[in-house]
Amino acid sequence: MAAMERRGEEMTRSKLVAELGIARTRLDTLFPDDAALFDAVVAEWFAPKLAVMDEVMASDLPIRRKLYEFFARRFILLRDNYRRDPAAFRLYIEMGEQHFERARSFIDLADHYLCELIAEAQAEGYFPELAINEALSLINQIANCYIQPYHIAMLEDRLSEEKLARIIDTLFAGLSGVDGGAKGVAGLRAAK
Repeated sequence: MAAMERRGEEMTRSKLVAELGIARTRLDTLFPDDAALFDAVVAEWFAPKLAVMDEVMASDLPIRRKLYEFFARRFILLRDNYRRDPAAFRLYIEMGEQHFERARSFIDLADHYLCELIAEAQAEGYFPELAINEALSLINQIANCYIQPYHIAMLEDRLSEEKLARIIDTLFAGLSGVDGGAKGVAGLRAAK
């Protein structure tokens, strides 16, 4: 990742051989193809995010705090990555967009963990009348800008832990599958 950040571009095996000055056969042993090299970059990018998710999942925090920490710790890591080197951060965003399917397993793992947290919250009476997948979709949409690198690069100065805490508190105050009347019944009509 350091070589990629220095050059400001995605690395292929050929570029990496030139950058590091090592034998091609040595690199081929480590990375048989460019996909293997990219997989290693993805694993390194996600490693700290996985570590904080694992730590949160293993904690005995109350569920509200646990859900906050699940999002907040990843947000702080991403925000710090962005602040440290905005150009490199944007390079990772571009790579992620080009190779999304290669990173999907890490995203799926985060969703799996979030489903566990939702189930724990539902066992305590939160998020009534919602299937886990419905709650997952809604929560991801609501908190997306705190964990999506593209949004962090675009909105970084508008995002904060305090706002995220309010979002999480709001989820616990009323996210449910109960129709609260916002959808209406047959279209718009003038208020009287």
